[in-house]
Amino acid sequence: MALQLLGRSRSVTKRSTKYLDEALYKRLFKDGSSEVSVRQQLNQFLKSRKRVFKWEVDDTLKKLRKRKLYSPATKLSETMAKRGTNKTLSDQAIHLDLIAKARGIPAAETYFVDLPESSKNHLCYGALLNCYCKELMTEEAEALMEKMKELNLPLSSMPYNSLMTLYEKTGKPEKIPAIIQEMKASSVVLDSFSYNVWMRAHAAVNDISGVERVIDEMKRDGRVVSDWTTYSNLASIYVNAGLFQKAENALKELEKKNTHKDLFAFQFLITLYGRTGNLLEVYRIWRSLRLAFPKTANVSYLNMIQVLVNLNDLPGAEKCFREWESWCSTYDIRVANTIIGAYAKDGLLDKALELQEHARRRGAKPNVKTWEIFLDYYLKNGDFESAVDCVGNAVSTGRGNGEKWIPPADIVNALMQNFEQEKDVDGAEGFLELLKKVVDTLEVEVFESLIRIYAAAGRTSQVMHRRLKMENVEVGEASKKLLESICVE
Repeated sequence: MALQLLGRSRSVTKRSTKYLDEALYKRLFKDGSSEVSVRQQLNQFLKSRKRVFKWEVDDTLKKLRKRKLYSPATKLSETMAKRGTNKTLSDQAIHLDLIAKARGIPAAETYFVDLPESSKNHLCYGALLNCYCKELMTEEAEALMEKMKELNLPLSSMPYNSLMTLYEKTGKPEKIPAIIQEMKASSVVLDSFSYNVWMRAHAAVNDISGVERVIDEMKRDGRVVSDWTTYSNLASIYVNAGLFQKAENALKELEKKNTHKDLFAFQFLITLYGRTGNLLEVYRIWRSLRLAFPKTANVSYLNMIQVLVNLNDLPGAEKCFREWESWCSTYDIRVANTIIGAYAKDGLLDKALELQEHARRRGAKPNVKTWEIFLDYYLKNGDFESAVDCVGNAVSTGRGNGEKWIPPADIVNALMQNFEQEKDVDGAEGFLELLKKVVDTLEVEVFESLIRIYAAAGRTSQVMHRRLKMENVEVGEASKKLLESICVE
C-alpha cells in the first residue's frame, strides 16, 4: 500500500491544472540539453507560475548538475526557494556548491556567511571545503578543515577525500599518508575513494610496493567493498610502471567487478589493454561491449578506434570506422579525426583530405583538431603556405567551448623562421594579422623576427618604430641596430 501511495505522489499525469503537466526535467530538456535551450525553457516555466513538487525540483537539479548546467540549476533553486520551497540542510549544501560553480567562490562564501548558524553544519562546511579544493585554494581549504575540527563537527571520509585530492592535484602526494593516519586515529572509516587516492599517492613517488600494501589493506578491511574503479587505477599504475603482466592481472579483476556492465568500465579495459599492447584482449573486450550495448555510442567507437590506431592496427581501425559510419545517426568529426590523423601520420595525405571532405558531406564540419592534424603534417613536410592556411582555418573555427584557438609558440616560431628564410615580408605581415585576431599582444620574439625579415628582404618601414611603441615592446640591441636600417621617416 505504501508503495502505491508513493507511486501516486510521484505521478505527473493526474494532478490539478495548477501544476506543470509534464515532468519538470522533461520540460527543461524539451529542445535539447544546450545551456541556451535549457535557459529558455526554464524562463518559460518560471513565467507560467505553474507548480511542481519538491521531489521534481530535486530530481531536476540533480540532472542539471550532472550535465554541468550550473547557472540554470542555481536560478531554479533560488526561484523555488523564493516561492516557499523549504530547503533542507542538504539542499543548502548543494545550493552552495551550485553558486560556487555558477558565480564563483566569493559568491559561495557570501551565501555561507549569510546562512543562519543552525544551518552551518558539517554538510555546508564540507560543501565549501570541497569548493576550495576544486579551485586548488590550499590555504583556505586547510584553514576551513581546522575550523571544522575546532567545532567538533562530525567528519566523514568526504572532507578528508577532498583535501587529499587537492594535494594530489597540486603535486603534494607526500601529505596524503599523514591524512590517512589522521583518519584512522579519529576512527573515520576509509571508503573506496580514500584507498584509491592513497594508492595513487604511493604511485606518484614510484612506490609500487606501497601501492600493493594499500590494496592488501583494503582487501582486509571488511568495511569497504572495492569496485572496478579501484582495479582500473591499479592497472593504470602498473602500466605507467611498465609492469604489464601485473596490469593485466588487475584488468582481470576489473572485469570480474564489472557485474553491472558499466560502459566506462569496458572503455577503461579497452584503453588499458591497448596500453599493454594486447590487441587480442582489446578485441575481446570490444565484442563484450558490443553485446552489452548493441546501440553503441559514438564515444565507444572513438575510444576503440583510437586504441587500434595507437597499436598500429590501421586496417582494424578502418573496419571499425566503416562499421560506425554504416549506422551512426550523428556524424561525429572526432571519430573521423582519429582516422584522418592516422592517415596523416603515415604520410597518406590524399586519403586524409578525402576523408575530411567525405565527413563534411556527411554534415561534420572540421574542428580545431582537424586543422591541427593537417597543420602538423604540413609543417613536418615543409609546406609552410598550407600550414599558414591551417592556422587561419583553426583561428576562424575556434574551440568547441567557444574559446579562441591560439597557435602554440613553437608553431609561431617555426612559421616566422620560414618567413625569414624566404625573406617574405608580406607573408609574415599576413600571419601577424591572423595572430592579432586571437591575442591582444604579440611576443617580443615575433617582432624581432619581423625586423630581421624586413632587413633580409631589403624592405623599409615608416611605421615600425610607432608599432613597437604602441605594442609597448622593447626589442634587444641586435634588433635595435637592424631597426635603424629599415626605418625611414
